[in-house]
Amino acid sequence: MPTDGPSIHANFSVDVPTPARMYNYALGGKDHYAVDRAAVLALNERFPEALDATRANRLFLYRVVRFLARDVGITQFLDLGSGLPTHHNVHQVAQRFQPTAHVVYVDNDPIVLTHGRALLADNEHTTVIGRDMTDPGEVLDDLDTRRLIDFTQPVAALFLSVPHSIPDDATAHHTITTVANALPSDSYLALSQFIGIDQRTADEFTATMRSVGMRWKSRTPDQVADFVRDLEPVDPGLVNVVDWRPDTTQPPLEPVDPELRHLLGASADWRRAKEFGGVLRKP
Repeated sequence: MPTDGPSIHANFSVDVPTPARMYNYALGGKDHYAVDRAAVLALNERFPEALDATRANRLFLYRVVRFLARDVGITQFLDLGSGLPTHHNVHQVAQRFQPTAHVVYVDNDPIVLTHGRALLADNEHTTVIGRDMTDPGEVLDDLDTRRLIDFTQPVAALFLSVPHSIPDDATAHHTITTVANALPSDSYLALSQFIGIDQRTADEFTATMRSVGMRWKSRTPDQVADFVRDLEPVDPGLVNVVDWRPDTTQPPLEPVDPELRHLLGASADWRRAKEFGGVLRKP
């Protein structure tokens, strides 16, 4: 297990966990600190199914991007709240099926920007921009966004495992709908977020995340669906991401840290929280 944290350093705090580093730890990555590992373990003490849900979301990302690039023919991707690079990143999946696909990653976490720029230094079709997704106007007007994304042609906007990091409902709605409104017809929007099976569970999950220092709001399925009510769901609609076009042959994730292994498979018995999402088309 890493003890010193990420190998590439930037001006960021190591005293408070971040969603990107917690997510990286759950996916078997190496870019996290003790505070992030402690937060993941604390969350899973209360919600043992959270690890499975997090890993299911990453597998969902692969299937979503493959569907968009291979089956629909999308060649432009805007990944908002992209997080730390790991295996099978959006550009790697998209460019497997569309070799010249353009991808813009958006994040305001300094370590994400540092790692992302190092990874993408030699990829002329892909970039990462340091913008706050809750200011979608700045994201859409960024020079690199405009350089790589042609908004007269179909675009895929991704908000994967993202809305729960925007606690204010009005801000989350504004963020998602502003981006959706900027997309031309026949574009797609994919989103997912942690939900509770009911409001009480969502509130408990939220309280747990806030207790470890996270800005967070878990929601119910209906509340998530409200963010995209003007778009057309692609079959099978908004569901537990495990159930979105499952494919047992897709590439596996990296193994988890030994401290987390006992949690793998816990979602078979614990089903109070899950990543909920899907893909929607803009008419």
